[in-house]
Amino acid sequence: MVSRKITIINPSGLHLRPAGNLCKESLKYKSKIKINFGDKSANAKSVLSVLGVCIKFGDEIEFVCEGTDEEEALEAVCTLADDGFGENE
Repeated sequence: MVSRKITIINPSGLHLRPAGNLCKESLKYKSKIKINFGDKSANAKSVLSVLGVCIKFGDEIEFVCEGTDEEEALEAVCTLADDGFGENE
């Protein structure tokens, strides 16, 4: 199991489009990818689960990956987050 904390840089937080981009990226990996936010957690492979945690700009979340490709999965989702989940293009 590997994990990393990141801060959300999207001005609108994780609304539908960035949550969808996160889900799309997460589905490329076999590992379980979870988001921890406060006392809540979400499955990063489910858009509804991600939207349900109501993550906003400036919030600190933790990605937790567990499985055969956990290192690659963690790197991919953190890189996506650092790039604004595809919204800062």
